[in-house]
Amino acid sequence: MSAYKTSSVIQAPNAPDPRSSIAKERDNIQFDTIKMHHFLEGSKARSELFLQLTQQMERDPILNTDLKYYDLTKDEQRELTVHKINRLARYIEGDNFSDFQRRLSIVNAFDPQVGTRLGVNLGLFLSCIRGNGTAEQLGYWALSKETAYVKGIYGCFAMTELAHGSNVMGLETTATFDQDTDEFVINTPHIGATKWWIGGAAHSATHTTVYARLIVKGEDYGVKTFVVPLRDANHELNPGISVGDIGSKMGRDGIDNGWIQFSNVRIPRFFMLQKFCKVSKDGEVILPPLEQLSYSALLGGRVIMVLDSFRMAARMTTIAIRYGIGRRQFRPSGQEFEEGVPENQLLDYPLHQKRLLPYLALAYVFSAGAYKVERTIEDTLTLLDDAVDNDDDAGIMKAIEEMKSLFIDSGSLKSTCTWLAAEVIDQCRQSCGGHGYSAYNGFGKAYDDWVVQCTWEGDNNVLGISIGKPIIKHVLAVIDDDKIVKGSSAFLTHTKKYIGDNYKTPILKTAADAADLKLILKALEVAIIRLSYRASESVRKHNFEYVGPESVEITRLKSHHYLLEEFLRRVETTEDKELVPWLTLIGKLYASGIILEKFAATFLTYHVATTDFITEVSSNQLPSLLQEVRPHAVAYTDAFQQSDMMINSAIGRFDGNIYENYFTAVKELNPPRNFKAPYSAALEAMLNRKSLDERNRFEKTDDAAEMLSK
Repeated sequence: MSAYKTSSVIQAPNAPDPRSSIAKERDNIQFDTIKMHHFLEGSKARSELFLQLTQQMERDPILNTDLKYYDLTKDEQRELTVHKINRLARYIEGDNFSDFQRRLSIVNAFDPQVGTRLGVNLGLFLSCIRGNGTAEQLGYWALSKETAYVKGIYGCFAMTELAHGSNVMGLETTATFDQDTDEFVINTPHIGATKWWIGGAAHSATHTTVYARLIVKGEDYGVKTFVVPLRDANHELNPGISVGDIGSKMGRDGIDNGWIQFSNVRIPRFFMLQKFCKVSKDGEVILPPLEQLSYSALLGGRVIMVLDSFRMAARMTTIAIRYGIGRRQFRPSGQEFEEGVPENQLLDYPLHQKRLLPYLALAYVFSAGAYKVERTIEDTLTLLDDAVDNDDDAGIMKAIEEMKSLFIDSGSLKSTCTWLAAEVIDQCRQSCGGHGYSAYNGFGKAYDDWVVQCTWEGDNNVLGISIGKPIIKHVLAVIDDDKIVKGSSAFLTHTKKYIGDNYKTPILKTAADAADLKLILKALEVAIIRLSYRASESVRKHNFEYVGPESVEITRLKSHHYLLEEFLRRVETTEDKELVPWLTLIGKLYASGIILEKFAATFLTYHVATTDFITEVSSNQLPSLLQEVRPHAVAYTDAFQQSDMMINSAIGRFDGNIYENYFTAVKELNPPRNFKAPYSAALEAMLNRKSLDERNRFEKTDDAAEMLSK
């Protein structure tokens, strides 16, 4: 396959020249895009690692991805995905675990089904064991069995059931303790308890971590976790195991999602993961200090999805902005056609700027939040592991408190960021007009592959409700008992300051307020407080189900608070002070184009902002920011440092030669010499069919009627 560009083309004098448009803008770049990449990746070392890993994989003959990727069938995707995982397994033998995790985050940007299919094993399966198993159990399954090196065994994660997904506490698979044999009996009691959507189950996995109801001496102790072998060393199914392929999906067909049923499958007692919940040989049960600890495996997945949201938003905005720079359409109002005078660049239209540039700013803010929550989860899980290993009850309780805060932060970020990334993909596609609909330009598969993230590991709306609920409870406790809230929600401690007589006191009033990012942060806090306060009044009268919509809105606000707070901290502490004005500019655009645009109604409803303020932002502040960012759009996107392989879009390549790249790709992937289709016979039969009278043997003609009627 060529580099998707025409090397020698005969052109008319006034042929479009998108390449020169983007080159001209690059000539005027005013900040160091490499240093900006250091900021986006979290440090110079991480930036250099990103570039090293990307270069290594795009040179790899198996891992490299190109536009042929978009024409693969489901079976071809499945097979290629396995070959790529096999290749990645060789890299993990040389990488440390941290570097390999970074490698997978890059893979997720350009080949997410590979990242997910392998991530189920390295992420969900092993994370479940780490979160719920003892140190010895983790060492055995991860290291002794070499699962962490993608060798020996391959794991999947059996939580979701056909009839239960978000309600994990309602799962119905059973694990009944048989004291006589010192075994658990795993069973699927009915069709609704069939494990469903299980990545790797159909063909890959040899083992699974199963979420099942612990039954001991007839008593149900709720859902706990167990390791269950599925296949033997010959990859044959073990007795009592039934699996199947759930077939084609909306996207990510390279993943062998399947279903599993257990028919009285016996496993040793020590296959139960017993970091917190323990069952002795004589049937004594010790329950965990916090039931939600068994769901800690999901936290790692949520963190990955926030990082994925950053990379996907970066990739999509890069494609759309490069196209918007190279594509010219229409002339200034009132200007007649004049030979040699080009039409307007799409990105020079204010509407086009408003459609795209706020999403560029969003990607920048995503990066800061993604790396913070990544560090936080690792620190929190390490603190918990150390406390458990040392039988440190005080340390365990401290870690549990931090875990509660992490549940709120990771849950709000996962739901909000994945929703926003889906929006980014679709809006960027639409901004590219008809060409955005071509598979070869990357948007279609990106969207189909992405949107599963809005429902897996917690449906976003249900997750929003579960995150809004503890925030509302915090507000109730502050009002009733003067509770001091800790962690990232500490601002809720000041709830009383913004309700009562001060309920209608606005935070945002003048145009200058829109440029004060710390004041925007305060406005988010007050919006969360007042919305939670109103919701708490409804809870007192009704129940938490009554305030589901408010809970989801609280979750969205909380996510943006987390993102903006960390972005501001990162900007204030960056060593590259020359970047601060450029980062502040993009932060202001995020505040006006995303936060104030999306939450204008909420800010008005709860008196956080005045009507005049919202009008000023929409009419003047936002358009001014868009015009200020516009000349630097290519610099901001180049700073993502995503190679052409990662971008994998004919119209999104670095050189900006959109028409030649796109046309050449189409011709190479669909050779014009194949002008006659394999099903041409059907077309020819349709077009060359004889007349109706002839096909009816002229039996119904006037002549026949005349003869037959005599």
